Amino acid sequence: MARYTGPKTKIARKFGEAIFGEDKSFEKRNYPPGQHGNNRRRGKKSEYAIQLAEKQKAKYTYGILERQFRNMFKKATASTGITGEVLLQLCESRLDNVVYRMGIAPSRSAGRQLVSHRHITVNGEKVNIPSYQLKAGDVVAVREKSKSLEAIERSLENTDHVYEWITWNAEKKEGTFVSVPQRLQIPENINEQFIVELYSK
Repeated sequence: MARYTGPKTKIARKFGEAIFGEDKSFEKRNYPPGQHGNNRRRGKKSEYAIQLAEKQKAKYTYGILERQFRNMFKKATASTGITGEVLLQLCESRLDNVVYRMGIAPSRSAGRQLVSHRHITVNGEKVNIPSYQLKAGDVVAVREKSKSLEAIERSLENTDHVYEWITWNAEKKEGTFVSVPQRLQIPENINEQFIVELYSK
C-alpha cells in the first residue's frame, strides 16, 4: 500500500505544526526530526523547496496520494474560481474529510476507515469511497447497524468543533453538507498559492 502509515509526529515535526490534530509528542519535541534536531544548521530554503513543502503538507493533512492530488488540481484548474481555493474546497468536500469534520471520526484516517468499512451512508445509500465528492445538500449519516459502535460514540463525545457549512443532528447521528466552504471558513494553515505555483511550472 502506498498510503503513508508511518509515525505521524515525525511528519508534523517536519512541517513545524501539528497537522494531524492534537499531538502530545509533537508538543514535547517541537523541532525538526533527525539526529541533530535543533542544532542542525538549515540554510535558506529555495522557492521550489517552500512550494514543495506546502504541497506535501496539504497531501499529508488530507491523506491524499500524489496522482489523486494532481488530478484534483487539474479539476480545480478547469473550474471557475481561484484555482487554489477550489483545490482546498475539493479536499474539504471529500467524504472522509466531512466524516471527520462532523466528529464521527477523531481523524481523517479514521474517517477513511469508517467509509471503507461501509459504516457511512450518503443520502440513504451506503458509500465506501473515501474520496467521494459531496455536493451541497447531501446528507451524511452513520449506518443504522453502526450507530452503537464504540469508536463512533467516543469520537462524537469528544468533538466540540462547529463548522458553518455543516449541520449535525446528534439524535439521528446524521449531518448535512450544507455548502462548499469558503476559503475563510477552512481552518487548515495551507498556503494554496504555493501549490498552484508549483504545479504551474
